[in-house]
Amino acid sequence: MPEVPPDVLVDIVTSSCDVALVVSREHVVETVLVNPQMGIGAKVAHWQGARLADLLAPESWSKLESRLAGTELDTHRPMVVELTHADDSNFQFPISYAITRTSADGSILMCGRDQRPLAELQQQLVKAHLSLERDYEAQRELETRYRVLMELYPTPVMIISMSSGKIVDVNAATAELIGLSRSDLIDAPLAQEFEGRRRGELLDSLANLSGAETSGSLELTVKRNKRKVSVSSTIFRAAGDRLLLCRIALGETGKAQVSDLSDMMERLFYKGIDAVVFLDGDGAIKTANDAFLNLTDSSSLAMVQGRSFAEFLARGSIDLRVLIDNVRRVGHLRHFATRLNTDYSGQVAVELSATWFGDRASPCIGLVIRDSSVAEATRWPADVAGNEGLKNVMQLVGYSTLRDIVAETTEIIEKMCIETALELTGNNRVAAAELLSLSRQSLYVKLRKFGLLSKEVD
Repeated sequence: MPEVPPDVLVDIVTSSCDVALVVSREHVVETVLVNPQMGIGAKVAHWQGARLADLLAPESWSKLESRLAGTELDTHRPMVVELTHADDSNFQFPISYAITRTSADGSILMCGRDQRPLAELQQQLVKAHLSLERDYEAQRELETRYRVLMELYPTPVMIISMSSGKIVDVNAATAELIGLSRSDLIDAPLAQEFEGRRRGELLDSLANLSGAETSGSLELTVKRNKRKVSVSSTIFRAAGDRLLLCRIALGETGKAQVSDLSDMMERLFYKGIDAVVFLDGDGAIKTANDAFLNLTDSSSLAMVQGRSFAEFLARGSIDLRVLIDNVRRVGHLRHFATRLNTDYSGQVAVELSATWFGDRASPCIGLVIRDSSVAEATRWPADVAGNEGLKNVMQLVGYSTLRDIVAETTEIIEKMCIETALELTGNNRVAAAELLSLSRQSLYVKLRKFGLLSKEVD
């Protein structure tokens, strides 16, 4: 740039970069230009006349030497490289250089930007990230403590938002008391879970109760199960919202009713003559009374707990699937006739009723089982009771394939078998087809053949 005076050119270079070096073909620093704002002029003054290799860290010099030996500078474009300066005076800092060839003799101009501010910023970002990680771990620890405290606290507790009137959180004891799962209660309006209370009135009453000098409680009635409860509250702020911490206890009337009812139900369970079994949602036995142990010749409760109820059913998983599907769909099932296996390879005819308890935190099925072997004769229809052959054929349903039964019977027996299967499965065609070892298409053909399709639909 011959038209630019040298002193002006120096000002331009030092203003546009932090450090500028003119390096000869032999890699000796001929000129050092430093931006005055850097304040490092005295520290780098000895660079002039020094070999470039002595001013760089070993790994930086190796990187620069290999790139200078290439053809990047022949493209007439700046070669950008990040280098770390390190000399005998222990003065060390990173520089990002843009390198260009300035003359035919091989001299190069290195214009660099100090990377220390960027390095400091990166270090701050790393520290901030580590701080966020520590805060996140601390938050997770606090959340775990909070959740364990909520779940293990025996008193029913719920947290209510004053701004929305909705339930923010509940513990397991509250879910069981109200009769809904925790997921169904969260974000549900508080007023809809109690009788005779509007949202504004209920929230104001609880807020006033929290601010009262003497501790008190509000008498409410749970809408789903009519339980009388007593609610006390404490107001606090979190995340810019006012929240109510409500503690729920059974009222005196509710305590007396629950205590009396619990005592009677416990006596019925342990001293009743009918077998009572509770299953989880998958059909595994949770508990059973002594009547069931006697019915199945089981030696102890520990021998049956955790086992699938299908192991005790003569038709196994087929009966269990029919039972669970119907009781979940309708909510209850009555007069389900089947046979139970005993622990000593015996069988006993039984009739059971089932109820689905889906409003608990852990849904379950309650079974009442009655020995029907004594009344077996009265269970058969009038036109079958006197015919031992027909009774034997009907008892084969579910234990032999339909083809084997029909081979020894007439179309009348085939029709009766299909009717029996539909009755056992509650008109469930899929289950009936599986019970008879038929495909659904074959079952539909036979339903049309015997005129049962329209009847079954009705």
